[in-house]
Amino acid sequence: MVDKKTIDPAVKEMMEKAKADGIITAFDRAESTKACPIGHVGSCCKNCHMGPCRLVGKTTVGVCGATIDTVAARNLARAIAAGAASHSDHGRGMAFTLLAAANGEAPDYKIKDANKLMRVAEYLEVPTKDRSNEEIAADVARAALADFGSLKGEVSYVKRAPEKRKELWSKLGVTPRGVDREVVETMHRTHVGNDQDAEHIMMHAARTSLGDGWGGSMLSTDISDILFGTPSPVASRSNFGVLAEDEVNVVVHGHEPTLSELIVVAANSPDVLDYAKSKGAKGINIVGICCTANEVLMRQGVPLLGNFLSQELAIATGVIEAMVVDIQCIMQGIVDAAETTHTKIITTSPKAKITGATHIEFHEDKALETAKLILKTAIDNYPNRKNVQIPDYTDRIIAGFSHEYIAYMQGGVYRESFRPLNDAISSGRIRGAAGVVGCNNPRITHDDPHLEVVKELIKNDVLVVTTGCNAIACAKQGLLTPEVMEYAGAGLREVCEAIGIPPVLHMGSCVDNSRILTVLAQCVNEGGLGEDISDLPVAGFAPEWMSEKALSIGCYFVTSGVRTWMGGTSPIEGSEMLTKLVGEDWNNVFGATWHFEPDWQKTVEEALAHIDAKRKALNLEEYVPGKYAKSNTYFPADYTSDEEFAKYSRTRAK
Repeated sequence: MVDKKTIDPAVKEMMEKAKADGIITAFDRAESTKACPIGHVGSCCKNCHMGPCRLVGKTTVGVCGATIDTVAARNLARAIAAGAASHSDHGRGMAFTLLAAANGEAPDYKIKDANKLMRVAEYLEVPTKDRSNEEIAADVARAALADFGSLKGEVSYVKRAPEKRKELWSKLGVTPRGVDREVVETMHRTHVGNDQDAEHIMMHAARTSLGDGWGGSMLSTDISDILFGTPSPVASRSNFGVLAEDEVNVVVHGHEPTLSELIVVAANSPDVLDYAKSKGAKGINIVGICCTANEVLMRQGVPLLGNFLSQELAIATGVIEAMVVDIQCIMQGIVDAAETTHTKIITTSPKAKITGATHIEFHEDKALETAKLILKTAIDNYPNRKNVQIPDYTDRIIAGFSHEYIAYMQGGVYRESFRPLNDAISSGRIRGAAGVVGCNNPRITHDDPHLEVVKELIKNDVLVVTTGCNAIACAKQGLLTPEVMEYAGAGLREVCEAIGIPPVLHMGSCVDNSRILTVLAQCVNEGGLGEDISDLPVAGFAPEWMSEKALSIGCYFVTSGVRTWMGGTSPIEGSEMLTKLVGEDWNNVFGATWHFEPDWQKTVEEALAHIDAKRKALNLEEYVPGKYAKSNTYFPADYTSDEEFAKYSRTRAK
């Protein structure tokens, strides 16, 4: 049964230990808790107390008369609004931190990338001449915060989209006016007795998602770069083998770099290190789970422990002194898991407490002081270890490809450009590009679709960019290293070797999907691949999605012009009309469609056909598989064997 739940050998090992120790995990709960067949396909309405209304069988409308199409659209729109609110509220928090740092109210934070500050100031129309970085940063923060309300006609970063896409959004009336305004209006429209036209509801859902992708999330990424540095390639390690038996292990888990960055700083301070040694430890080992892991990986080189479904199993190792969490994707089950070990669960955000956890509230004005308190709490727990087991699996990784670095690596400091990438696509050396992102879902074999989609794409000369839990899945199986080049198609390999990059580029956390939007816009603006994002030979994937944030991300990619496939079952399957709307009709509206498909092979086949069709529409040179191959060694015979690939990855790492 374990083999059907995950393909990660470290996770398999810890699942066996968790079972022996009596730890119940998400894998167990997914098996015992069956998904509601009505709500799962969007056919249940609980937006008022006349219900919930289950539209199944002969029941085709709710008590108020709402049809299945209206109900499914409302449910999807509300999920998109929740996802947009989550990532965008993260962005608001980053703006407040920048403002506090600029005003001297958060002395532990400094402006680390002044060049990025100037670039963002230009986007936000903040004057920079004869002004200090702090003065500029304060106004940048205020301008960013203004984008969350409705003080202006549209969010500032819409101007970064290609002209043709901006014109389309304006014509359709979906240009986001303010992040918060669109989220609130979604909740208003989907209240009982309000908007009752499925297509109309979904057009506003599109607007809400765009406020996330081209608003809150993009602002969050930019402000994080200003405060903590714009990522560039960094080497590190991944998987459970990054845990240390003779050091204090602290896991940072969640999504906010404001906390994790200071945890890393505090862990390197002499007083904290001396305190750890006084308890018998050789040092402090910081590792990460989920998107916090991606944040501190790409800026500080902090090792990746695992992705979403690893969090309870990490506790089962018995060597984690503290799991320090902030917001998003944190399972309440980690508290129960910790009861069987010595691990302390420490919540830190004023927005998120967990019953039974230790709460040490984190505020930016006392950031380093609080970080040291958290670490000392973990250090005090070091002598309390019980049953210890660390799976011996690690892999080397190269991460941190920001959109700025991708431009730099193609031309250097003075000639940065997307021309080489566009030319490689035009010539057929690179067939196209794909973003593969998203969560894990315990109802899908853990990491399997993530890795299979990525391997099949690079085999077919498609350059892959990755964020979030997909990036961590790739890291754990050796896909984020130059050595994986032998699994890439010959044309893609030739380009990557010339530039010196892997064929799978780690671009950050899930909020950093906005970096992918920027890359797409820059490819269009470079010229030669059409006039809009929808003209590009690109595709989007979320093979194991589960969260509302993933729905917001999927929606803003589609409405930006990227055809997107999401794995697993469809949340709108109950409505044929809505499925057709986003899966077919939106092609005539946004130039892209949105698909929910459990068969990863089918998604890749459809995506490759889509990429080829886009190439043909652009009159590009026809893509010919293997055209640039010098020998068959570019396509190893054992490529299709998952066992051989995993063996290759683990052996190379050791």
